[in-house]
Amino acid sequence: MSAGGAGPGPGSSGAACRFAHYFVLCGIDADSGLEPDELAVLYQWLEADRHGKSLDAANTTSGENFEQSPLRRTFRSKVLAHFPQNIEWSPFDQDAVNMLCLPKGLSFRTQADGREPQFHSFLITREDGSRTYGFVLTFFEEVRSRALCAAMQTLYQMHHAERGGAPASCSTDSLAGSADTGQAAPRPGLPRRDSYDMGRDTLYVSKSMCLLAPLPFMQACRKFLVQLHAAVSAPQPPPLPLESYVHNILYEVPLPPPGRSLKFYGVYEPIVCQRPGPGELPLSDYPLREALELLGLENLVQAFTCALLEMQILLYSQDYQRLMTVAEGITTLLFPFQWQHVYVPILPASLLHFLDAPVPYLMGLQSKEGTDRSKLELPQEANLCFVDIDNHFIELPEEFPQFPHKLDLIQELSEVLLQFGVSAEGGGRGTENAARLRHQALKELVSDRRNGNVAPPPRARALLEGQALARLRARAGGSAPPAAQGGEAGAPPAARSAETGAPPAARCAETGAPPAARSAETGAPPAAQCGAAELRDHLLNAQLREVFAARFTQMFADYEAFVIQTAQDLESWLTNREQMQNFDKASFLCDQPEPYLPFLSRFIETQMFATFIDNKIMSQWEEKDPLLRVFDSRIEKMKLYNVRAPTLRTSIYQKCSSLKEAAQSIEQRLMKMDHTAIHPHLLDMKIGQGKYEQGFFPKLQSDVLAAGPANNNRWVSRSATSQRRKERLRQPSEPASLDCDLREKYMQEVRSLGKNLRQPKLSDLSPAVIAQTNWKFVEGLLKECRMKTKRMLVEKMGREAVELGHGEASLTGLEENTLIASLCDLLERIWSHGLQVKQGKSALWSHLIQYQDSEEKQECLAESPVALGPERRKSDSGVMLPTLRVSLTQDMRHIQNVSEIKTDVGRARAWIRLSLEKKLLSQHLKQLLSNQQLTKKLYKRYAFLRCEEEREQFLYHLLSLNAVDYFCFTSVFTTIMIPYRAVIIPIKKLSNAIITSNPWICVSGELGDTGVMQIPKNLLEMTFECQNLGKLTTVQIGHDNSGLLAKWLVDCVMVRNEITGHTYRFPCGRWLGKGVDDGSLERILIGELTAPAPEEELGKQCRTPPQQRSPPSARRLSVPALAGKATRPNAGQIQEGIGEAVNNIVKHFHKPEKERGSLTVLLCGENGLVAALEQVFHHGFKSARIFHKNVFIWDFIERAAAYFEAPGGPLDPEGDDPAPSSPCRTFCRYVGAVNAAPRSVGKDGKFQILVCLGARDGLLPRWIPLLAQCPAITRMYEERALLRDRSAVGALVRILRAVQDFSMVLEGSLVRGVAV
Repeated sequence: MSAGGAGPGPGSSGAACRFAHYFVLCGIDADSGLEPDELAVLYQWLEADRHGKSLDAANTTSGENFEQSPLRRTFRSKVLAHFPQNIEWSPFDQDAVNMLCLPKGLSFRTQADGREPQFHSFLITREDGSRTYGFVLTFFEEVRSRALCAAMQTLYQMHHAERGGAPASCSTDSLAGSADTGQAAPRPGLPRRDSYDMGRDTLYVSKSMCLLAPLPFMQACRKFLVQLHAAVSAPQPPPLPLESYVHNILYEVPLPPPGRSLKFYGVYEPIVCQRPGPGELPLSDYPLREALELLGLENLVQAFTCALLEMQILLYSQDYQRLMTVAEGITTLLFPFQWQHVYVPILPASLLHFLDAPVPYLMGLQSKEGTDRSKLELPQEANLCFVDIDNHFIELPEEFPQFPHKLDLIQELSEVLLQFGVSAEGGGRGTENAARLRHQALKELVSDRRNGNVAPPPRARALLEGQALARLRARAGGSAPPAAQGGEAGAPPAARSAETGAPPAARCAETGAPPAARSAETGAPPAAQCGAAELRDHLLNAQLREVFAARFTQMFADYEAFVIQTAQDLESWLTNREQMQNFDKASFLCDQPEPYLPFLSRFIETQMFATFIDNKIMSQWEEKDPLLRVFDSRIEKMKLYNVRAPTLRTSIYQKCSSLKEAAQSIEQRLMKMDHTAIHPHLLDMKIGQGKYEQGFFPKLQSDVLAAGPANNNRWVSRSATSQRRKERLRQPSEPASLDCDLREKYMQEVRSLGKNLRQPKLSDLSPAVIAQTNWKFVEGLLKECRMKTKRMLVEKMGREAVELGHGEASLTGLEENTLIASLCDLLERIWSHGLQVKQGKSALWSHLIQYQDSEEKQECLAESPVALGPERRKSDSGVMLPTLRVSLTQDMRHIQNVSEIKTDVGRARAWIRLSLEKKLLSQHLKQLLSNQQLTKKLYKRYAFLRCEEEREQFLYHLLSLNAVDYFCFTSVFTTIMIPYRAVIIPIKKLSNAIITSNPWICVSGELGDTGVMQIPKNLLEMTFECQNLGKLTTVQIGHDNSGLLAKWLVDCVMVRNEITGHTYRFPCGRWLGKGVDDGSLERILIGELTAPAPEEELGKQCRTPPQQRSPPSARRLSVPALAGKATRPNAGQIQEGIGEAVNNIVKHFHKPEKERGSLTVLLCGENGLVAALEQVFHHGFKSARIFHKNVFIWDFIERAAAYFEAPGGPLDPEGDDPAPSSPCRTFCRYVGAVNAAPRSVGKDGKFQILVCLGARDGLLPRWIPLLAQCPAITRMYEERALLRDRSAVGALVRILRAVQDFSMVLEGSLVRGVAV
């Protein structure tokens, strides 16, 4: 890894290529004695603060807890030694390393407890994203200090006195009572557990040795540490002083070059490691087999999907190494993407408050013995993936999209696992009995008075193990697991699977056996250079990762075609990064197969995808990112092999084809070593210091370990020369004017929203630092809110501009839904930040519920009605829609009444969507936060919601979303029951407001219709409840023509959704009744969504607009009383209207199916196809009245049909019988079907039905020329009429042909009862 911006210092080139950077020893400081762990005190303080409790002053300051046995308390540890003292570009963080080497502090044991060595690993992520890996072996040393033993004796006596002489017990609330307690195997027959008698018991204290390395060579580092511990524990001293081995691995063992293997030497046997080449997947040394056995394949895929979507992921286990194995297993599968947020696989107990972080994270938390999921209080769970490793359980967040082709992926992975004999269901299922027997056998083995420090000879160990397993088999009545039938390496894979049931300590003890035993165990050919089990793990890792990488190669094979590169140089691009769109997301989604869309629409909004695209753009100015280079080469290779078009997409699952290549590369590197490091050798050191004493790690001589040799390593010089060559080649290509500070700012701020804290700083945990960290969270949340609202506003306004004819669409409905879901997640994180006490999974809904309770109490006290909103203006008829009450609690009641929503998280998201659709989100949240007393009760002082300035900016950003219209509630909750209110507004001046006939109404929307509903007599208003209709499109209104007053002139119909407040106006302006107008008893009205009045928009009181006066003229020119008042368009305007109507229909069908609006509006709306054709047929119409009788377009249609069917006409039975599909026959059949329909829609209504049917079946271009040649046209149209202009008819036919190839589905209200 390269240094983050620092120039190479003395020896830095050598340090950069070293295998290990530091060797560290942590343990007890004999000089300072027993000190309570300060971190434990801080943890207790934080826990008390979280639960609103107060700690005893003495306990808070001293950290003493006499209720707990001193053998179960934690004490302060210290870094006893680390070599070298410091590396300039990789400084040593003493506090962080100490905390992560011994996360629970010092632990004490007696001979009654198990003291097996424990291995775990950790990592530290720096601010620039670089990582340092730590590998730790913790063991127990006998305490020789009489003062320490006396202090422990005193503490135990105080504990015994505090408990009143009662037997001590382990508290599950302590920091120490978890893994060590659960893994210890107490020897039977001892007097009491957790007791200590200085004269009777031997006291042991924990100690750890650690290697810090730049790359995760976990297997090699574990082997080295185990051999080093075996050398200390063996009865005979090691061949060389321990300083020789430590000096060798620090200064004389290099990192293996990419694509090469390396062999170096431990204490007893050689150790082999290998590094992938430049064209292979990055290094990953943590066995995926272990992660699969811990979780199971399906759970691992689900956790992997959560990581891709940047959810909060919390791993939970008693074993530190399990946490690290699963975390690294998940992140290594993300190739070519990288986790960009907080990554702490092992979260120390003192940092539990970081679970309150309102940002995506991947953290590992050690569970306490006896603590289950229900007892674990987490600040936020709305977007949390909880992984209980020990119980093989995963809890997923709501609204979780599945990974594309998840079942096919699991099937392919299962086939790979089957080849290696690994169960896809995990070790906790199929091998449970074998694992339990194996675990019990090993517990018996470690209780054989050797305390696990010295391994028995291989034959003796095998004999003891076989005897123990035989006894257990007889006891359980089952068969021995396969592990008992052969050596470790030579055993079948199922045996290795069963071995995972053994404690980690037992596995470490096995590995630390003497060389002869280990050689016998491996059973591998000498050429293999490493154990067969380890080789299988390497091969399995490579093949599993290849399968995942192949999925991304398939999904993003054409991603480069959608990258937008507009900047000319790197400096301008960095400067304008936030204002630029770097990826054409809408076009990319339109090009993907349907099954991919739910996942991809959310994934392309993540930070890891944004960083991936940024790296792609930056690669044109600087060296390409290594992961990007490998990924691009794989895409090129796939295209070369498949010879496929760049935009060809397929939804067929394609299996990975590179499994054999990956396996061959590893086998070739391990079969023959490329490099061999210098052997450990005697150093120029003082004789007599660090004298060997079995069971005690000696004090190492710092003078010989402080620095390495000057330049005796050929890889060091080679690396330095190569580095200088790269720098010389890179200098001319770098922009001369590039500001390094600008780039650094970009890397740390612009690229990472909410990522300004990659890992909690462990070296300083003062309240001031915690407050500063929370302030960073507040700033990050505000910035994320600004970015999200800006994106939603710009994209939505861009789409509305497209509908007006400007530009191209950049936001799909699917993408819009993703942005709104992302906003819901952000609000949940904001409301979870700084909670005093967590209640329920949704912090926002919990706050709303408590606000609702307080408001209802005040309403009960007041009980005085309050007018909400300004008084509404009445229409001329005196009928009006009542004012819709707008309140936060009312909207909550609407959500609570929806039975389909079952969880608090779902209710919170539904409430957000409803408020956003009503343009009340900012107002509602402001009202919620106005109750300052409640906010102070629920949130701590540093919480985002209690930062006044940031809160106001947050509400302002949300207020900007009111500029656009969202239907995010209506379009998502499609099956819920919704109350509606309808009002019929007659034209009172020209007709009676009340009629004697029986009126009825039918409301239709994009999701269905209500069916015919009778309107109560003498009432013009009604309420009804039905399943969500979606956006309303049409209203059918009519009556049965009974009684004396059976003529009704309707101005319009108003229908309102009582939940969302959306009000639709359905203009009519026509008579309903026989003998008036066109004699229609039924009208089909097309709706339009009304906009709020300006005064209401400013007052924010009501969403329903005031009624407008009835229009002075009707839309239809065929209304005799009003036809003369309308301005008649000329021929050019009519032709333009036809072109616009057809063009809108064409654009409708070129949109994705889920993004299309209402076809009914495009056909029958104000500027629809029917209205445009009406203008064509009205142009040049000779007279609206003939012999005092109204003449309509339908009269001309009927005369034309009569002519075609008349004797001597085209359809004369005695003449030639035309084909059934001829224009004449289809025209007459359709006209007859419309006339025969049992509906009283009137002549204009019949013309509308005929046009819709003709457009649906593609017959209009064939009918128009037929009508233009009908003899009746000369009698009913003037010479100047468009229908008598041959060129105009030809142009009309060509325009109408543009829609005849589309598959139209007409709304049922338009063609109901017409049998064609």
